[in-house]
Amino acid sequence: MDFLLEPNIAYLILMGGILLGLMAIISPGTGLFEVGAFFCLALSGYAVYNMSFNWWAIVLLVVSIVPFTYSIQKPKREPYLGISILLLVSGSVFLFAVDGWKPAVNPLVALIASGLMTAFLWVAVRKTVQAASVPLTHDLGLLIGLTGEARSNIHAEGSAYVAGEIWSAKSDVLIPAGSSIRVIRREGFTLVVEKEL
Repeated sequence: MDFLLEPNIAYLILMGGILLGLMAIISPGTGLFEVGAFFCLALSGYAVYNMSFNWWAIVLLVVSIVPFTYSIQKPKREPYLGISILLLVSGSVFLFAVDGWKPAVNPLVALIASGLMTAFLWVAVRKTVQAASVPLTHDLGLLIGLTGEARSNIHAEGSAYVAGEIWSAKSDVLIPAGSSIRVIRREGFTLVVEKEL
């Protein structure tokens, strides 16, 4: 575990943990980002515990979560994302200290890692927020009232061609294949239909 006490390695592990943690915030539920962030942050926590560090840098890292969270709630909040990234980079570069304030991380390592993380976060967060804010283009409620064709006999189950797609369908009475049908309601992804007169 002594290799973790090398400031450059500890810095890269910390950056990986922060990146995975932020990805877990913008796309929760996968479990992979959360587990990866936990292990990376635990390893970097071991390094922080065993090396000299700046408290103010830890405060910057914690405070950076506030503008990041605000930036992902709605689109067009790029300045807050920029502030968050600036706080993250500053806090992580100055976390491990030499002589009380000078960064222990190699400036070239910090520049490359911070630049890559900044570019990735800028693109990934903005695109994720844009994708999440796009309205649904396929509103299943709009199927009610449309007409179509029974592709099989429809009663307790069957299939119907409506709005250019084949759907599972059911009806209260038997509808023979090839009949014109009208959608009266839906139950999940199953259309409840009646014979068109």
